[in-house]
Amino acid sequence: METMGKRFWSYAVIIALFFMSIACSGFYPTRLEMDYGTSVKLAQFNQILYPEAVKNLDPVTGLDGEAAKATMDKYHKSFEAPAPAPIYMFGFGGGASK
Repeated sequence: METMGKRFWSYAVIIALFFMSIACSGFYPTRLEMDYGTSVKLAQFNQILYPEAVKNLDPVTGLDGEAAKATMDKYHKSFEAPAPAPIYMFGFGGGASK
């Protein structure tokens, strides 16, 4: 009778290990694996305002050469002068004095 109990528990352990190994084996994709890359695809899709714009081969119009050069010169000169140092003021004491 004792061998019957040992045999039952050994089979139960083997079956439990079998099901545990199947559960951890990765046969089924997890929720993370199913959604992997979805956020990047959604971000790219949402950044495209006009999907058909890629087919338009006309040159882009905008600033003429002189205006663009003046804008770029002004932009580059903004980095030449160092930014003024911040001024910190600390107040000591209470509110109004009598």
